[in-house]
Parts: sequence; C-alpha cells; structure tokens
Amino acid sequence: MLPYPATQSSSTHPKRSLGNYLTTSSSSTTSLSLSVGGGSLLEKRKVSELLRQRSRVTNLALVLILGLLGVSLVANFRGWMDGEETTGGGASSIGDLLPPKVIADTVDISEEMKTLSHLIVVAGHGIWTGHDASLREKDDQWLLEPYQRGGQTVDAIFKHIQSGSDLVLSDPAALLVFSGGQTRPLADQTEAQSYHHLATASSLLPPSFPRATTEDFALDSFQNLLFSIARFHEITSSYPSRITVVGFGVKEARFKELHRAALRFPEARFEYVGIDLAGDLTSFYEGERKNGYHPFTLDLYGCHPPLVSKRRRRNPFARWHPYLSSAPELKELLEFCPAHAGGGEGGLSGLGVVYEGRLPWDGR
Repeated sequence: MLPYPATQSSSTHPKRSLGNYLTTSSSSTTSLSLSVGGGSLLEKRKVSELLRQRSRVTNLALVLILGLLGVSLVANFRGWMDGEETTGGGASSIGDLLPPKVIADTVDISEEMKTLSHLIVVAGHGIWTGHDASLREKDDQWLLEPYQRGGQTVDAIFKHIQSGSDLVLSDPAALLVFSGGQTRPLADQTEAQSYHHLATASSLLPPSFPRATTEDFALDSFQNLLFSIARFHEITSSYPSRITVVGFGVKEARFKELHRAALRFPEARFEYVGIDLAGDLTSFYEGERKNGYHPFTLDLYGCHPPLVSKRRRRNPFARWHPYLSSAPELKELLEFCPAHAGGGEGGLSGLGVVYEGRLPWDGR
C-alpha cells in the first residue's frame, strides 16, 4: 500500500489497510449504508474515495499504469512474433522491413514499374566522358585503366551497352540497370551514368525511357549484381524473379559460379551474356583466373583483403550506398562478412561459407 503524503495529518487521516478501511464504520455513516448489487453504498464510496486519495502516486494511477504496462507487453510480444514470422529470424522486427518513411514518401512507384520481374544488368568497366557519340571508339573519350587502352575495350563496352538495350526493348517485363560507381579520381559521374548517357546519345534507347536506370555505387563485379538487385527493388518495390547479366565473357564463370551462388539466386533463372574482345584472349583468361575468380573463391563476399582493398581504391569520393534502408530485406546479406575460417591463401575459406539467412527469392 502506498503511504499518504507527509503533509497530511495522521489524526485527520489515520493510516489503515484497505481491509480496515472497508470494514470500519461509525454511527455517523451507518445510516448511509445501503445494499446495492451485493455491496453497500458506503463501501463503494469508501473504495472510490480511497482510489482518489492524494499520494505520491494515487492508487487509481497505479491501477492505470499496471493496466497500460500489461497491454504494452502483450502488444510488444505480438509485434516481436510477427517480425520473426515475416523475416524468418532475420530482421528483429517488422519495422526493420520498412524503409524510412521520410524517404519513402518522396518516391512514387508507378503501376507499370510494379509489374516488372526481369532484371537486366550491364556491369560497368569504364567512364565515357564524351558528348559526341560518334567519337565513342576513341580512348581519349573515356576514363580507363592503362591495360584497357588500345581501342578493343571501348568497342566491347559499347557492345555490352547495345546488348542490354536490345534485351530490355524486347522484353516489356524487364528493367535495365547500368551498374558502376564513381570509381575514377578524375570522374564527375559514375560508370553507370556514363553508360546510360551513351546509350541515349547513340539512340540505343529512346529519350527518357522509363525501364532503364542506373545503379551508382557498385565497386566490383559482386556488387554489380547485388546492388543491381537492390536498385531493382527501389524502382519496382519488389525483387526480380529472373536475372540476365551482360559483361565480358571472361567473367562469366565468376558471375555464374561464385556471385550467383553467394546470393543463392536460382541457377535456372540466371543468365549471362558474355561479349569479349576480339583476338587471342589466353592472357586475359589467365589474368581473370588469378586476379578475379580465385580471390572470390576464398572470399565470396569480397569483405577481406585483397578484394576489400580494391573497393577502397575504387571509391575515391567516399560514397555510401543507400540499400540498407531502401532494400531492408537484404540488410543482413549486405552486411554479411564471414570471419577468417582457415585454409586457402590469407587464411580464408569463403567458398564454403554462404549466407544462410532468409532471402526474398527463396522458394520461388
């Protein structure tokens, strides 16, 4: 029982228990006692009076607080259970599966975009800096690595852009995503933006074509795939049921055997369109095996050196991707990084460590 305030006199309000308060009567109140619904009117008045007594916390307030606490506990428990059921043990609550309202309110997804199901990815490998599409075959119109110069690389890149454009125009259920970040220190745009600009300038795509967009944060081939899936969600509010990637043929094994497997995307609904340079490519395939494919076998998610070191070098403007909030179903996958597990070069054994959490395409 809560005490009476210290300002009240014990002679005016003697301390007594609730039981004494209900059973004690005097000659001055006996005449008011009436039987109502099985209890006396006096008793009911006394209970009401007691609950309204001034105290540090009134008895009525205590009852209300305990009631609200009970309701809150039940609501929180139900919300936690709903979140577990929705995420399969991934996100901690249903709120984790919703993008921030302050951002979501600025996005208007059309009904046409919501019907799309096929993701077409064109992975970036350079940045076109020109304005005249007729000069696109000249190396000085591009920001390239030294080994990419000589004319053949930019010719193959343009064929990638052309192939992706042809694919999206032939499939009304497809969204074309040019993927690649602001990877060069001298760049004022991303790889993806330059590809999209060139596609439009070359009339490969109609002006303001709604089913072509850019993904502007990827720093390597794994992120080209993962981030493009997240970008698809931003545009359509769903995840693709089919994926086609367009890139160099030399990277096909890397995408199909490693990146797709790391994301556990169904092999039957994944396609790769490889377009290579002309001529003898023996040295290119050897270089890919050593510097591309093999490092990812040891580190599927690219989160340890040397792969994460390459990402840092390719991010001179310190850009941060938005997909933790815009694609919350992928949050744990986006942050997944297996610890060093022994074996292989550098103490890694990433090939056997695959993300096991729930993914949007599971069971499709």
